[in-house]
Amino acid sequence: MIRTHDRSAAGRRHATPGRIARVRRQAVPEPRVVIALLLLLGLVSVMLLDGYLRAEVGNDQRVRSDASASEVPQGVLDGGPFLSFEGGTAHTRSVPDKTIVLTFDDGPDPEWTQQVLDILDDNDVPGTFFLVGSMISRYPDVVRRMVDAGNEVGVHTFTHVDLSYQSAARVTREIAQTQLALAGAAGITTTLFRAPYSSTNDAIDNYSWPVYKKLGAMGYTSVFIDTDSEDWQKPGVSRIVEWATPKSGKGASVLFHDAGGNRAQTLKALPRYIKKMKAKGYTFTTVSGAQATRSAESTQGAPGAHAAPGNALQSNPDQAAHRTADTATRWEGRALLAAVAVAEWTVPGLAAALVVVGIAVLGRFGMMLLLARRHYRQRNRRRFAWGPAVTEPVSVIVPAYNEKECIANTLNSLAASTHPIEIIVVDDGSTDDTAEIAESLGLPNVRVVRQENAGKSAALNNGVRQARYDIVVMMDGDTVFEPDTVHRLVQPFGDPEVGAVAGNAKVGNRNTVIGAWQHIEYVMGFNLDRRMYDLLRCMPTIPGAIGAFRREDVLAVGGMSEDTLAEDTDITIALHRAGRRVVYAEHARAWTEAPASLGQLWRQRYRWSYGTMQALWKHRGSVTDRGPSGRFGRIGMPLVVLFQIVTPLFAPLIDVFTVYAMIFVDLRASLLAWLAVLVVQLVCAAYAFRLDGEKYRYLLMLPLQQLAYRQLMYLVLIHSCVTAATGGRLRWQKLKRTGEVGTPTPGTEVR
Repeated sequence: MIRTHDRSAAGRRHATPGRIARVRRQAVPEPRVVIALLLLLGLVSVMLLDGYLRAEVGNDQRVRSDASASEVPQGVLDGGPFLSFEGGTAHTRSVPDKTIVLTFDDGPDPEWTQQVLDILDDNDVPGTFFLVGSMISRYPDVVRRMVDAGNEVGVHTFTHVDLSYQSAARVTREIAQTQLALAGAAGITTTLFRAPYSSTNDAIDNYSWPVYKKLGAMGYTSVFIDTDSEDWQKPGVSRIVEWATPKSGKGASVLFHDAGGNRAQTLKALPRYIKKMKAKGYTFTTVSGAQATRSAESTQGAPGAHAAPGNALQSNPDQAAHRTADTATRWEGRALLAAVAVAEWTVPGLAAALVVVGIAVLGRFGMMLLLARRHYRQRNRRRFAWGPAVTEPVSVIVPAYNEKECIANTLNSLAASTHPIEIIVVDDGSTDDTAEIAESLGLPNVRVVRQENAGKSAALNNGVRQARYDIVVMMDGDTVFEPDTVHRLVQPFGDPEVGAVAGNAKVGNRNTVIGAWQHIEYVMGFNLDRRMYDLLRCMPTIPGAIGAFRREDVLAVGGMSEDTLAEDTDITIALHRAGRRVVYAEHARAWTEAPASLGQLWRQRYRWSYGTMQALWKHRGSVTDRGPSGRFGRIGMPLVVLFQIVTPLFAPLIDVFTVYAMIFVDLRASLLAWLAVLVVQLVCAAYAFRLDGEKYRYLLMLPLQQLAYRQLMYLVLIHSCVTAATGGRLRWQKLKRTGEVGTPTPGTEVR
């Protein structure tokens, strides 16, 4: 549940020195900050893991060819397919005559490997599978079945990279991660290894030879082949069988593939090949089985065992490739598999959600453009009028707390108003000279009302009670009006259905980078939205910088509520529920001083975002309101929740996924997609600037705004959501003002 803000003395804007000291001593981050950071870290970790599993880290697809093998012993190049380093010396062994070792690369695959295992079971023959660690992590059940059926497994690296290009640390990591995945999946490790892109002995060169020596020193047997079915080329079933068949009577280590593409031809060729070889009197075994047989022969002086020149073959090689993993390794492996399972479900799930969000966002852009155009044409056509012209005086309420830098500019701008007004300055317990400055100006029709510090809502309510006229205009103490602003703002009250009017808030200090970013946001986001919501008759917020109300309507709904931090959104929704119409007066312009630093901007938007959530939660019952007063609940509430909370929460993921796709998928395509979205936003922004008569040069800042400013706004929203979810309290915060927004003159920009 979203809590309302703290209205106690400690929660008021005027903080006590004791509280300041306590805040300074608070070195431990708030729980909601920790939660947000942990969520972000978890998401990034999951996406990095998913990308790594797809073997696209760095997109390293290099394959070395035609390198010299001058440093490789000739006996290794010409020897049998099993390479080991007993006693530090290179030895090779061949497969016994009339024996076939079926080896399979690149699995496991949930579709093809399962069918290969079915064929092996049906024909009662074993296989030796060289597994890719990332595939083991994704399909551990297939590996368990493979091992339980008596098949043998070996390491085929974790990401299927050419190890001759990798550092020693990367080689070790590729092997260790694959072993960890194997331990988690089947509770074992293995001493068998096959390098990607190196199926035969003559593939060993000067670059890869140190890798094989290192692996040999670690106790691995590197497994090569005698015959290659070349099934990956899909040459046809007959050719696969022919190419996999060894010379008459010779034994062979034979290569097939159970993953890495469509293996339909392999599945058809494999049973035919097994039957053919059995008919010729061949037997089938694993790598360990072949080594055991050959080892036994060597102890009896039989041919078939070879050593590198000048070296003797040891006669006691390891006979079993599989080792039972220790408890710690098994648990580490299971943790890896669990993390992979999370990544496998999370990333596709988020991707699907982002497709929905993307469609919704593009739909919103389209709806905003259409409705904004319709709104502009409707409100700017000749002879358009809300009703009889509103000429009676109105009350302008200026709540002020420590506004000494701005109050003079604000009151001077009001004094130039072309509409008859009274000005009520409600000094909310300022500790500077705000009230004194207001009084010293000697402006006509200005009243200064002093009160104890109680917050902005209390100041506005006091002003409403003090107002003499039926229409009240509310503004901020740092805002300046153009001379005709009040007159334009109150004209919609010529329609008796209208209960409140939103003006057009503009950023006055737009000469800085942050100011320019906010200027784009105000014109594109806020004002296009207001045009759309106006036509839909469900505008969610009258901006605090410029808004007008019927005094009797404000009093009828209980005044400006102190239940939320967004009193402007709260009162707007309350008026909707009371059956009053809220409209947008685009030509009633107010110039406000936007926060000048990122820290101040964060505090302001954090309060806005959290306050909006409070107001929506407070008025959640509006979704069941009936009749005209239920229009906001039926249309406005879903739109605000969807486009101001839900989609912005997912929006950062779009950027994260864009970076993910650039790294792990396709840099060019991802960059083009991002640019396409930027173009759509640029078109919307340009149209909004056209409607508001703004200069297009500020749009040059839009790309940078998308990369920096927008991310800050997303983080603010996420922080607000975490605060709401954890029941945190947010206090009023006073922003530092400079007073640089001066009194405007008609037809000029405020700097």
